[in-house]
Amino acid sequence: MGLVRSPAPAVLPSEEANHSDIAGQNSEDEWKDTLPYQITAGVVIIVMALVLFAAVSYQCAATWRWILDKTCRDTSDTESAMAKQAAIRISHSLPDLQTEPLKQEYVQEHKEIVKKTVHDRQYLVLRQTTLPIVPTRHQTFQRQLSHRLDMPSTIQFSICSLEHRSDSSIVGLIKPELYKKDLVRQSSTDSAGPEMEYCGKLHFALRYDKDVEGLVVKVLESRDLPIKDVSGSSDPYVKVYLLPDRKKKFQTKVHRKNLNPVFNETFIFSVPYDELKHRYIQFSVYDFDRFSRHDLIGHVVLKGLLDSTDLQQEIEYTMNILCPPQDKVDLGELMLSLCYLPTAGRLTVTVIKGRNLKAMDITGKSDPYVKVYLLCQNKRIKKKKTSVKKNTLSPVYNEALVFDVPFENVEDVSLIVKVIDYDRIGSNELMGCTAIGSSFIGIGREHWLEMLDNPRRPVAQWYTLTESIPGHIPQTSNSNPISLNCINSR
Repeated sequence: MGLVRSPAPAVLPSEEANHSDIAGQNSEDEWKDTLPYQITAGVVIIVMALVLFAAVSYQCAATWRWILDKTCRDTSDTESAMAKQAAIRISHSLPDLQTEPLKQEYVQEHKEIVKKTVHDRQYLVLRQTTLPIVPTRHQTFQRQLSHRLDMPSTIQFSICSLEHRSDSSIVGLIKPELYKKDLVRQSSTDSAGPEMEYCGKLHFALRYDKDVEGLVVKVLESRDLPIKDVSGSSDPYVKVYLLPDRKKKFQTKVHRKNLNPVFNETFIFSVPYDELKHRYIQFSVYDFDRFSRHDLIGHVVLKGLLDSTDLQQEIEYTMNILCPPQDKVDLGELMLSLCYLPTAGRLTVTVIKGRNLKAMDITGKSDPYVKVYLLCQNKRIKKKKTSVKKNTLSPVYNEALVFDVPFENVEDVSLIVKVIDYDRIGSNELMGCTAIGSSFIGIGREHWLEMLDNPRRPVAQWYTLTESIPGHIPQTSNSNPISLNCINSR
């Protein structure tokens, strides 16, 4: 049977229209539903764009402001520099201001003068900055010294009028002191002190010879010298110094086994007459020992060479010989080495060792250490100490203590050396002390002078410890003597 396909139903135009209306209505509803979200998203995007624009604008403005400030500052600096240069040029120019135009030759000459002036000023500045300066450690020394010097707060002075003398009144003036008989032999008290002991007398004579421009010193004789040898006598000789200059010294011959030697030897120190007021003479009497160090018998120091006479005539003196202090208690010995470098201004005190020290503990031993004080013009400047050696009476240190002492102050410097027993519980105890320097009497003075006579070379010496500082050479009336007691101060 054949199948017959039926035709599709026909769609009417009215149905198509209804269908399209329904689709448009649905799309309009969807758009209305999404409109708020689209508006919100647009607002957010606009706000973010505004914030980003504001940030970029602020950064650009800050950058622009920094560029303007730097440009203005550079401009102002340039203007100020130009103003200073102009001021310098004005200050270096001639003071005369002319209304007429300057000629070319004058302007060129003026520029050369200005250049020369500036060059000279620069040279002076360089010259001032290249002058030698004092080392820092020496400045410290001088600053410490200035803090410790007792300067008077008020200085008393008075104004007086002096009568005018004509030269005719001076010519032919007679000096009666040159003709007094009692000046032939006199006893001087310059080297005498209330706590000093004497060990004989020294007879000598002084005279200034203008022909040779020198001080003539005659060592005549010595009397009542002490016994230094086991044979019951001594072998004395005398060393003569003209201080504070130590460039030259003289020595007499040794007189064997004689307690009253007669020397009769003459020495001449080449020194201008005007410098005698600043000099003083020292005689050191020694006992000669062939196989050991020579023993010091004593000193004679004469100051004020021109106080009582002008030394035009020979004046004889008989003065007491000051003995170095004798040890009453055996406190032991200490070996010290001194070395001075004049160029560097450095003083090295080497504490080598000690022996036979005093027992301070109940165990019969001690814990000693050494403390060294640097004094300048009798004022304490600095102190240093060694390590402690436990439980021994013969310590070995071999420690160097370095002090900065400028060469111009070495004449005023001295050392105080103390040996102290260390106690863990309680205060430390002083075991003994000694002094080194040109202002002391004894072996410390000789050691100090020997060190200065041999710069850059160590000089070692044994010191016998005492309860007090050895004798101090009496000073002039305007100086303060150093305290002789070292027990109380540690």
